[in-house]
Amino acid sequence: MSTAQQAPDILSPEFAANPYPAYAVMREKEPLIWHEATNSYIISRYDDVERVFKDKKSEFTTDNYDWQLEPVHGKTILQLSGREHAVRRALVAPAFRGSDLQEKFLPVIERNSRELIDGFRESGSADIVSDYATRFPVNVIADMLGLDKADHARFHRWYTAVIAFLGNLSGDPEVTAAGERTRVEFAEYMIPIIRERRDNLGDDLLSSLCAAEVDGVRMSDEDIKAFCSLLLAAGGETTDKAIASILANLLVNPDQLAAVREDRSLISAAFAETLRFTPPVHMIMRQSATDVEVSGGIIPKGATVTCLIGAANRDERRYSDPDRFDIFRDDLTTTSAFSAAADHLAFALGRHFCVGALLAKAEVETGVNQLLDAMPDLRLADGFDPVEQGVFTRGPQSLPVRFTPVTG
Repeated sequence: MSTAQQAPDILSPEFAANPYPAYAVMREKEPLIWHEATNSYIISRYDDVERVFKDKKSEFTTDNYDWQLEPVHGKTILQLSGREHAVRRALVAPAFRGSDLQEKFLPVIERNSRELIDGFRESGSADIVSDYATRFPVNVIADMLGLDKADHARFHRWYTAVIAFLGNLSGDPEVTAAGERTRVEFAEYMIPIIRERRDNLGDDLLSSLCAAEVDGVRMSDEDIKAFCSLLLAAGGETTDKAIASILANLLVNPDQLAAVREDRSLISAAFAETLRFTPPVHMIMRQSATDVEVSGGIIPKGATVTCLIGAANRDERRYSDPDRFDIFRDDLTTTSAFSAAADHLAFALGRHFCVGALLAKAEVETGVNQLLDAMPDLRLADGFDPVEQGVFTRGPQSLPVRFTPVTG
């Protein structure tokens, strides 16, 4: 096992600017690193990260979320295991798949996308990030929950503070305080709404959560508040970055953009490849329940394990030419890319596979379709080269584009 000597440190400016060369060094020379500053073991190879996520031998837990998530969200479904986790997941999952998603929420997704595009469709220019991506998923979630979209600025501030808390690898006390403050503010906002909704159930997601019952178990006000907090942060930040990234990847590969424009069924392949090539979340942590042998050595029981999704998704042992964006690659299965059988790692795998994966897919496919319809000759602003930012979550901070408005 190595201590971080050869690869740039994950807290260094060099790593933040471009982690992909560092990932390659880690996979090749340092597949297991003890990282003093984050008090964790870092793994980077596909097989190792896949094993942790699938966890067929119950070698890993999500106990790390007790300190990583609970201070900002309260106790969430991600911290639960066994029967308790299964019941909670059964309470929330129906809204994110099947008929509920198609019938109740797809119209919400389509309407919110259209409303945002109406704000710039006649202007000939837009910033896909600030004008669309940062607003779209949050608006959708607020609408799904039956919350007031006029509170968008507050939602965005809250989830930005939460994501900063989760990615606060260097332990900045101000970031910690802002994240913990968010938990209090969100509870003060949300608990009265939950109580009112219990007395006046509607057909929104919040009402469904209030009414849901599995095996005699119902969610408490605190359970629902914590889930809504998690949904806003996870569903806002990650889908926001996914939309910006899929368009950035297509814009710098104009032949693939042309193919997607011609055959919109390729959007799901472009999204799957974006999740592999430039995933919105670059690292997820777990805790070892026992001593575990991985590439490069042994992780001791009770250790925090930092799983580098961004590195594993570019492992040359798993993908051919992994540093090339290719929506036509034959070693990534689009049909299973949004299920627990996915062969990329962006949504995790196993029992903690992202419950919102199909919602994200519906948002990205709807959004990209509508954007391409509104901007037939979509292109990057002159001289602009998309640059990713972020370490824990990562994506373009800006994506200025030009197009000829569609008239009539």
